[in-house]
Amino acid sequence: MQARLLAHENVQAHLEVDLDSRMRFASGLLALTTQRLLAWDPASGEWQEWPLRPSLEMRISDHAGIGSLELVEGAQRLAQWRFTLQINLQAQRWQEAFERRLEPPSESTEELEFCPSCKAPLPPRSEEGSEECPTCARELHTPPSTWVLLRLWRFARPYQGQLLLGFLLMLGATAATLVGPYLYRPLMDEVLIPFQAGHTIDPWLVALYLSGLLGAGLVSWLLGWAKTYILALVSERIAADLRTHTFEHLLSLSLEYFGNKRTGDLMSRIGSETDRISVFLSLHALDFITDVLMLTMTAAILFSINHWLALATLVPLPFIAWMIHLVRDRLRTGFEKIDRVWGEVTSVLADTIPGIRVVKAFAQEQREARRFKDANDNNLKVNDKLNKTWSLFTPTVSLLTEMGLLVVWAYGIYLISHQSITVGVLTSFLAYIGRFYGRMDSMSRIVSVTQKAAAGAKRIFDILDHQSNVPEPANPVEMNKVQGGLQIEDIGFRYGNRAVIRGLTLEIKPGEMIGLVGHSGSGKSTLVNLICRFYDVTEGGIRVDGVDLRRIRVADYRRHIGLVLQEPFLFFGTIAENIAYGKPDASREEIVAAARAAHAHEFILRLPQGYDSLVGERGQGLSGGERQRISIARALLIDPRILILDEATSSVDTETEKEIQKALDNLVQGRTTIAIAHRLSTLRKADRLVVMDRGQVVEVGPHDALMEKRGHYWRLYEAQARRVDAEDAVPLLPPNLSAHTQNA
Repeated sequence: MQARLLAHENVQAHLEVDLDSRMRFASGLLALTTQRLLAWDPASGEWQEWPLRPSLEMRISDHAGIGSLELVEGAQRLAQWRFTLQINLQAQRWQEAFERRLEPPSESTEELEFCPSCKAPLPPRSEEGSEECPTCARELHTPPSTWVLLRLWRFARPYQGQLLLGFLLMLGATAATLVGPYLYRPLMDEVLIPFQAGHTIDPWLVALYLSGLLGAGLVSWLLGWAKTYILALVSERIAADLRTHTFEHLLSLSLEYFGNKRTGDLMSRIGSETDRISVFLSLHALDFITDVLMLTMTAAILFSINHWLALATLVPLPFIAWMIHLVRDRLRTGFEKIDRVWGEVTSVLADTIPGIRVVKAFAQEQREARRFKDANDNNLKVNDKLNKTWSLFTPTVSLLTEMGLLVVWAYGIYLISHQSITVGVLTSFLAYIGRFYGRMDSMSRIVSVTQKAAAGAKRIFDILDHQSNVPEPANPVEMNKVQGGLQIEDIGFRYGNRAVIRGLTLEIKPGEMIGLVGHSGSGKSTLVNLICRFYDVTEGGIRVDGVDLRRIRVADYRRHIGLVLQEPFLFFGTIAENIAYGKPDASREEIVAAARAAHAHEFILRLPQGYDSLVGERGQGLSGGERQRISIARALLIDPRILILDEATSSVDTETEKEIQKALDNLVQGRTTIAIAHRLSTLRKADRLVVMDRGQVVEVGPHDALMEKRGHYWRLYEAQARRVDAEDAVPLLPPNLSAHTQNA
């Protein structure tokens, strides 16, 4: 690239496209310099160039998931580049940079700035300061902070009484454990050392001190058991509430959120992360508080015994604190990365196990095994990298505490030799120091589990902090009865920066059947998603019976919608439970009536347990037509006023289609119906056909009228008819195989 630049020529911006001229994945490059436009074509392996002049124009468009950049001069197209919509934002910024480079400079025009990382043009600076690059900031991973654990208090607040009781028990148990070392001094100075000097032992005095040691041990054990039991119960309930609240919030989010997430990652967050937080709260947080109490009380006792020895005890503390600060950030970011990598491992399982039939059908067991091994090896690599830091930290802390103990021994012997303290004082002091350094070592180890819990809590709160793009209204309108009239008024919708629906207006009368037709990518499914309010329109509005959808509670509105998808989804459970999914309190008579209307009753009775037969995960064990008829029965049972049929018969054979069509005829009666069908012939019963192209309505009318018009619908119908005829003309066997068979 640098070798092609002329003298005094600099690159202003560049764009990496990911498709070549033959629509294959390949890396191409566009470079905008101060004098020319340079382009690398991966198909030909050659550079192209155009001098910059005011007559050049760069146009950007997208259709059916593919973006396009065109270099135009007048009515002539000089070049075209294709790309996937993954880089649509960069392409738009690059096109803006190209157009601004052709503008004549003026005193009021700001100099164009580019991101140093991705080279995309930056938006103009705001009054508050420069804005960050929108391309780089699209997915920002902020490292987790330990303070995020404090946000768990909102789930702990209902149990604050039990927590206070547990804290008091912990305080008593910690105090009881400190009684023993205090009794070591009189045992040494008043019993053992006098005995070595020739004095007799007082058995009552020995019994008193030993009874004190036994009593302190028993009290410490009893209080420790009580506080551990109470706090463990509380921590489990906090984790359960966190898990439930997270799942409920997840269900309230719009489909857009799930489109950007992997199932395995979400399962890992709600399952593994909440378990990790539960273990942290029930064990490690308890140990940490105990350690703090022990250190505080022990330090106070040490200073009360001898402040010079106590100061010598604290020598290792600054070094340990410095090491904790040094490794804390590495552990924090490392554990968050481990969580993300583990989510990838779980995602491979979540992809492969439900799709095991496809895996085996295409003999891809080895490929999936390699995918899992690669993800697992990556997980191992990340863990090994973090363990290098952790394995050095823990022994170093132990070494520092041993050195601190050595300092106390040396200084204690010095004080005894100068008659400043007794042997009993040093013995008691060393017993306390053993507990002091033991707790210090335990606190250093808790750095690891704390950062793990912080990383897990961050991933949980990433879900809880996400707001749905389909918000509930502040003052909802009650809709107890719905007639089914829909008014779609000049709506627009964008997926990110890609316009999918543009200025669409349509009115559907109550009880009318509408057929949506158009090329793939024309916006049919998006329009259905907007009518179901899986997404909210970005422009205009949709009304049902004259009321804007955004003024109705989402659940209240969707209660009146029946949805039959191209790929019906069945849950693990019985046939009856799947039919009654939208109406769990339905009676067996209602379930059977819905199944009869859906032409599913006969095949259900042929199953071993009839309506109580178990359906495997995602409907395993049933044919596609049987799953579809159960899906139709499910929609019939809730008696919806608005019915959505999304390619309901496109994936079944002709005989099964006839059965499903009979069920659909029962389903659409008296309901507002919006049907998308792959076979245009199945929409002849529709009152009107709505033809869509590039997110707009281009034709509306019945089948015969649209055929006479010879417009978009006529071309679609004729193209499909020719394709069907061509398929019928294709021989059942390849020519060479057919000839071989005849010769045989």
